[in-house]
Amino acid sequence: MTDVRTFVTDHRTDLLADLDAWLRIPGISAQPEHRADVERSAQWLAEAFQRTGFPTVEIWPTAGMPAVYAEWPASDASDDTPTVLVYGHHDVQPVDPIELWRTDPFLPTIDGQVLRARGASDDKGQLLFHLLGARAHLAATGRTSPAVNLKFLIEGEEESGSPHFQRLLEEHSARLSCDAVVVTDTGMIAEDVPSAVTGMRGLVVATVKFHGPDLDLHSGSFGGAVPNPATAIARLAGALHDEQGHVLVPGFYDDVRALSHEEQQLIARVPFGEADFLATSQSRALAGEAGYSTLERLGARPTAEVNGIGGGYQGEGGKTIVPSDAFVKLSFRLVADQRPAAIQRAVEDFVEARVPAGITHSIEWEGDGVAPCVVGIDTPAFGALSRAILAAFDAEVVLPTREGGSGPEAALEQALGVPLVFLGVGLPDDQIHAPNEKVTLSMLFKGAEAAAHLWQEFAAIGRAGLKG
Repeated sequence: MTDVRTFVTDHRTDLLADLDAWLRIPGISAQPEHRADVERSAQWLAEAFQRTGFPTVEIWPTAGMPAVYAEWPASDASDDTPTVLVYGHHDVQPVDPIELWRTDPFLPTIDGQVLRARGASDDKGQLLFHLLGARAHLAATGRTSPAVNLKFLIEGEEESGSPHFQRLLEEHSARLSCDAVVVTDTGMIAEDVPSAVTGMRGLVVATVKFHGPDLDLHSGSFGGAVPNPATAIARLAGALHDEQGHVLVPGFYDDVRALSHEEQQLIARVPFGEADFLATSQSRALAGEAGYSTLERLGARPTAEVNGIGGGYQGEGGKTIVPSDAFVKLSFRLVADQRPAAIQRAVEDFVEARVPAGITHSIEWEGDGVAPCVVGIDTPAFGALSRAILAAFDAEVVLPTREGGSGPEAALEQALGVPLVFLGVGLPDDQIHAPNEKVTLSMLFKGAEAAAHLWQEFAAIGRAGLKG
């Protein structure tokens, strides 16, 4: 452990220099005018892998933005040497609104232990600690290659919804074969609270449209005598929940996997301040499904949310009409064992049962949805991750957390059919996706230590051990 920490401490400037160079590339995948920058970002990362010592480095084109693949096999590999794949992304979010940034988003600025720039935490900083960690692992063990067969897949479209990621997995399935996946695109509860994400929610998103009369009608001449689609869509939105915050879509909870008693106990140990949470959310009250804590609601329970609702006249003053059309935008976050297709069918049945006579409707889904994924805290892979984090943070316990958002991790888990764990060191106040994104440098250095230990932990378990 001391050798790993010493190496990381002695080579911190290497990580900072790489961050300064890479963060200057505005690889915004969502904006077509930055396509060349995303390609430049991929090229920079490929060269960084090569400098680190990876003998195989490739840029994989897609119909959208390029991904980067790197591979470094163990020179003394046996049949029981595990192959581990690290997943992350090199593209970044747009910077709008630019006027709210206190510094140039693509001119990295360090103030004490804080480095501020777009991508500092999400996800460039978290990827670069792996390169330093790989070097620390070699130095501490005296090896010339990792103790595991180490692979990296770094995509370039995560911030755009990963539209071509599934195809990428299918095209390169043989190259991506592995025994475990490490996702490095998450965070920890606090700087002094070592933790690891143990689940990410799935997602399905829909727009429901109601059509009534074929034109807007005078509300004095027709109101009260013909169906009003705006009223009907409001009633539909109001029917999603009961007064206790439970989702009323029939069958919605049928497949939900409940938290184990151990998980509930560990989540209860997570420090959580309601006042701080409300201040961060700029809200004035807590709400949600009755019978669950706020942390459980945020990561371990499914939700239904109205994302937008409208119809009819929206301008200044009054316009007394029965509108022709109305809509509501809905999103459903899913937890372990819920299936996007099943939820889509349940929602469609729920909507159809609430369409009044004289109104037609349509439901437009944004793709097939994203499946949830969950990490068992009793698995050998999570045990290895926990020991690596404990060594880096000099701690006694790693607390599990659930990520409320959604990503392509479930696609990885399903495509590769192997255990998945999360090693991330972002903090809740890193302002990812927002102006003034930052990363705490001490967390990156601890991340590098954890990564260095993790490869030795996986090697000690072996392929057979990872299968449980």
